[in-house]
Amino acid sequence: MFATPLALLAARGAPAQSAKMSLSMHSNTSNGAGYRRALEGWAKAGIRNVELNGAFVDEFVKTDTLEGARRVLTDNGLTLVSGAAGVLGLLEPHPDHGTAIESLKRRLEMFGSLGLKKAYVTTTGTPRLSLDDYKTVAENMRHVGETARAFGMTVMVEFVRSSTYMSTLTTALKVIREAAHPNFAPMFDFYHFWSGLNKLEDLELIRTGEIQHVHFQDVPDMPRELLDNNSRFIPGDGVSPLNAMLKKLAEKGYAGPLSVELFLPKFRDGDPFEVATEIRRKAEAVMRQAGVL
Repeated sequence: MFATPLALLAARGAPAQSAKMSLSMHSNTSNGAGYRRALEGWAKAGIRNVELNGAFVDEFVKTDTLEGARRVLTDNGLTLVSGAAGVLGLLEPHPDHGTAIESLKRRLEMFGSLGLKKAYVTTTGTPRLSLDDYKTVAENMRHVGETARAFGMTVMVEFVRSSTYMSTLTTALKVIREAAHPNFAPMFDFYHFWSGLNKLEDLELIRTGEIQHVHFQDVPDMPRELLDNNSRFIPGDGVSPLNAMLKKLAEKGYAGPLSVELFLPKFRDGDPFEVATEIRRKAEAVMRQAGVL
């Protein structure tokens, strides 16, 4: 008799808890500091998750090794969560698509040697596509997915607000689903979403577990037409509906890192410890308010 209410509650399902997320730092934020100084400063500030731009690692290994790069991570208790491949011409119809794939292979090999399982590419580019051209984009996504599968990795795509062929969440989801490759997935960037041609309601289109990685930023109160990379703010310093967006991502099952990627010179060239300390204080306050920390 006493167990009956508990059994009924279990049958109905207890109230779902929000998916929890963790803070991460993208190397673009402290790009001017260099690999070792940036990562050591972030770790001192309590950061535990990092995302690396491939070119950031390239610069380090000019005078060191990939094993040395790995030791900087492990010695500072850092977990590598994603990598920016930095390879163009992978998705849109492109005469040098084969060359781009070879460049991607080299980048995935490097990331794999650091223990990474996820990398991303972007839709940066200026071609004006026809409707039929999107069939080629989906086919190229499958090709990229097959390349990633060979390395035991997943490649994600970041839709870019300035892209002429894939600047919105709706377009990205549609074409990725047409490609339907298990090693190719969408990621989500707060800046590109809120500064571009997207609506808050578009988040309803996301399927549970579909988003594989997230970039976390805010934007100032100014016309969206004037926004650019230098108007990416620390989460909490702008006017984006961060609370609503975080809660919706959690509802859609996202429980991964929120990687803060900023480009302002004061962050890029600032002291990594001080930059990361400010970012952690402000970003985690936003995450706590949304119930995802």
